Parts: sequence; C-alpha cells; structure tokens
Amino acid sequence: MKSYHKIRPALLSGESTCRQIVAGFLQVIERKKQLNAYLEVWADEALERASQIDEQIKAGKAGKLAGMVIAIKDNIVYKGHKVSASSKILDGFESLFSATALERLEAEGAIFIGRTNCDEFAMGSSNENSAFGNVLNPVQEDKVPGGSSGGSAVAAAAELCHVALGSDTGGSIRQPASFCGVVGVKPTYGRVSRSGLIAYGSSFDQIGPLALDLNDAALVLEIISGKDPKDNTSSSKEVPALANLEKVESPMRIAYIQDCLDMPGLDAEIKEKFLAKLELLKQAGHTVEPVSFPYLDYMVPTYYVLTTAEASSNLARYDGVHFGYRADDVAGLESTYKKTRTEGFGPEVKRRIMLGTFVLSSGFYDAYYGRAQRVRKVLQTETDKIFQDFDLLLTPTTPTTAFPIDDKAHHEDPTVMYLEDIFTVHANLTGCPAVSIPLDQHSNGLPYGIQIMAARFEEKSMLQLAATIVD
Repeated sequence: MKSYHKIRPALLSGESTCRQIVAGFLQVIERKKQLNAYLEVWADEALERASQIDEQIKAGKAGKLAGMVIAIKDNIVYKGHKVSASSKILDGFESLFSATALERLEAEGAIFIGRTNCDEFAMGSSNENSAFGNVLNPVQEDKVPGGSSGGSAVAAAAELCHVALGSDTGGSIRQPASFCGVVGVKPTYGRVSRSGLIAYGSSFDQIGPLALDLNDAALVLEIISGKDPKDNTSSSKEVPALANLEKVESPMRIAYIQDCLDMPGLDAEIKEKFLAKLELLKQAGHTVEPVSFPYLDYMVPTYYVLTTAEASSNLARYDGVHFGYRADDVAGLESTYKKTRTEGFGPEVKRRIMLGTFVLSSGFYDAYYGRAQRVRKVLQTETDKIFQDFDLLLTPTTPTTAFPIDDKAHHEDPTVMYLEDIFTVHANLTGCPAVSIPLDQHSNGLPYGIQIMAARFEEKSMLQLAATIVD
C-alpha cells in the first residue's frame, strides 16, 4: 500500500477510489490477523464511508484527508462503538461521544477502519498486558511490538492502515514506533485535545499518530491539533502547516545527551549508528554538540510516582456500578467494588493503582508525590536551559531492539520493563514534543529508531529535521 500523500492525486483524479483502498486494507488485515493488531474491524462501515467519500471527491468537496484510512487505539472513544482500553473492566461499553481528535479527522474525510489492541489502560511497554492477548511484532513474530500503542504501531508497520492513532504517556507511541520501524509523534502537551482519551496520567497523556510515512503522520498531527473548549489544558497557540514537510535548509543547533550514550544498558550497535548519524549531520553543516543532563536516574522513578498517582485517581471510576464489567455473586456495595475491580483489572494495572494510592496516602504524600513534583520542575527548568542554546535534542529512542515475548528478565522484575522508557519519559515529564523515526536495522534483523525532541510547540522544526534524516 502506498502512503496517503502518494495515492491522494490518484484519488482526486478518479484513477483510484476510496472503496478500492479500503477493500485492499481489509484483505491485508485478514491475511495478517495472527498479529492481533486489531480488536475489532469495522469492515462494512468503512466500505460504506469510503463510498460516501468517493461521492464527495466527485462533487469536488474532498477534505484534506479524503480517503485516508485510520486505525484507532482502543483508549480513544468513538461514538456508537465499543471501547475497552484492552481491559475486561470495560466489557460491553459503548461510547456516547467521539474524541475531539476523531471529530476533526472525520470532518476532513478520514475513514476509520477499526480499533487496535494496546496494553491495558495504556500501562506497559510490550503490549503483553492486554486482556485480549499479545500483539506480535510484524518483523519477527516472536518479539514484542512495544507498548502501550503496540497494536497501532503494528497496524502502521504491517500496512493495515495509512495512519494509526496512539497515545503517549511516557513513550507509548515512540517506543513501539522504534521497535516496529515506523514514525511515531508525541506532540507538545496541550497541542492535541485529550477530550475522549481514556485517562491514565492526565498531566502526561497526549494523542499522536503512527505511520510508515512521515508526511502522513505530520498531516494528521496538523488536523488534530488546536484549542478545544472541551479540554481546558489544550493550547490556543497557532498550529503551523505541517503537511508536505520541507527539509531543513539553514544550519541547526543540535544537542545530544552524552549521559544517554554512556549508559551501560545501551546496545553497542545502536550507539554506533547514532554517533554515525550525528557525524552526517555535522558534515551537512549543522552544529552538533554533547550536553550533560545528569538527571537520567531520576526520570523513570519520578515518572512512575506521578503517573501511578494520577492513575489511582483516574481509574477510581471503574467500580462495576455505573458501566462496564460487574462481578457476579456479590453482597453489598463494598463487595461489588472489591470483586469487580479484582476480576476486571489485570495485574499491571492493579500494581500501578496500588503504588499510586500508596504515594498519595497520608504520611507518604510529601515524601513521594510532593518530592516527585519538585523533581519534575527541576527537569523542566534544566531542559528549557538546553533549548535556550539549541534547537533540537537527539537521543536513541530505545536502549535496545524489541525483546522476546514472555522475556524472563522483563517479567520477573517490573523495574526492568519500566526502564524501557528511559529515553522517552523525558518529553512527557517536560511537556515537550518528540518524534521517533526509523534509524536502521540491527544485525539481529530488528529495526530501531532515533528520537528528536524540541522545545514546547516547536513541532515544525522537529519534523523538518526528521524529514532531512529520513530522506
């Protein structure tokens, strides 16, 4: 399947039709269903919508995304459709409204083809925490695709859609993008409305695109960005034109964090290729310099204290009373709450709820949550200082390539899994935008990415450098 911006001229000229494109994707989805990327495929609905968009094109009323086929992560609500956050606790639930991001995409002619598998409530780095089974990495099916937006990354990588929407709380778009060899964009906090995104960590979460093609991802980001009265954390800053990205022409000031490269857990091949890419940027006339950021060891602990605290609060609404799953054989309200939440949530979600409840509890609030908030402020201040001297900040996206499903080291000690986010949580803690783009293929046959991070609301320069590197 060609990228959307390459097939759009054929669609507008009538050489191809939206219905043909959707039918083609449906065939590929059926052929690759063992990947378990989709929880539900809306085949008939997508074909009907495609026919409607074909008529709009004939009438000269095509939107910017007319005929673009999009998959939706299963924590973004779509009116009249099931949404479960890949959890048993939302069994049978249908949304009464659509996320703002989906409304904006639909208004421009996008076609939604289905909802994708993910880690339960977006909590995980491997897509092994879904109540509906593992998603398989399309490059090597015995490996994880990354998480939590694993299904969306696989849908993009395996050409099961043009673009997939994911959500990123600590790397949940960029880490699976790296593991699957696709582009993944985490916007500035507030750039994209969170209305209709099932909350995990409300001060961290952002919706963003995953795609094989950088221009397709940039176009979707442009459409979904902007102020939304339904989300008071959304920004009213002007959204720049991001479609048809131009490469960087004038020299840029680029920093890289030396502390990241000195980490013992960083794969030697990834480090070597990363340094080679920096050298190419230098040769192209850019200023490329190392910076010290001696806070790496604090970022993952700070992130998990704050996000679990927010998750503890956000997930309190799933109680078996108002909607979703309700346990049988219960006696009274307390029994309903206990049994429903025990049966409805998976082990990782329960672990994070308990950790979050603990750090918010009396006697521990200042020691953990209050201190983590102060550390977050330091991280933001020190990152802002870097962007006073540099335009962009580069790191590897992940310290390794995709690891095996049911990997013993990652499952015996949860902190090993949490450290998968070591390079990605920085952007979420500071609210900055970041993109992962494919860097190379490892000698083990698996892809890996490079991460470009920018100052808040500087997505355009970030994506322009990405376009330069991808070329």
